Parts: sequence; C-alpha cells; structure tokens
Amino acid sequence: PFKLFAGGPIASGRQWVSWVHHADMTGLLLFALDTPALAGPFNATAPHPVRNLEFARTLGRVLGRPYWLPTPKVLLRVAIGKMADVVATGQRVVPRAAAGLGYAFRFPELRRALADVLGRPE
Repeated sequence: PFKLFAGGPIASGRQWVSWVHHADMTGLLLFALDTPALAGPFNATAPHPVRNLEFARTLGRVLGRPYWLPTPKVLLRVAIGKMADVVATGQRVVPRAAAGLGYAFRFPELRRALADVLGRPE
C-alpha cells in the first residue's frame, strides 16, 4: 500500500510494534549460541519498539510516500482472519536479556533499519 501511495497505520495506530532488522536477528541468534549466560528463551527484537502510527509514518518517510490511509480492523480481518486481532492489538516486547548481557545492535532505530532494508539513503 505504501508504494501505491495508500499506506497508513493499522486500526487505531496506538498498538505497539516490536520489530528487528534481519542483521540483528542473525546477530542475536549467534550471540545466544556464544553466550552461556543467555539461557532459555529471549526476545529477538530491536531495543526500541514503536507505535503502529510511528511505524507507518517512518516507513512513509523512508519511501517518500504518504502515510495517511488507515487500514480498518474489519478490512484486516477479511484479509488475514483472526490474526487481525493480534496485529490490531500489538505487543511491546524488548530484548532485555540480550541487551543486558551486552549485545550491540547494528540497527537499534527504526528509520535506519528501514532505510537499509529498502536500499534508501538515511
């Protein structure tokens, strides 16, 4: 939708979005394998989750597109079924364990991560 000038937040846009750049996902997995103190489950997310509206705004700016058209939850439900409830509700997840043990994120901020993934200048 963003590339077609029709992007925007999902539902209210107030829900949290936890995200991670693929380089940090790989880095976190390798860190977990090499760090005995990191035992059990851990959150593989970037350290700064954002609200859905901020995610949409940042994506629009990186792409040079507007971010004005919200996706109603009912339309999302038609498209992806019950998963719409998860997307419209969101969850704020942070990588407390990995960060506490010293993992250094290559892409801790959303704008830089999206610019890298989309091959756009910062």
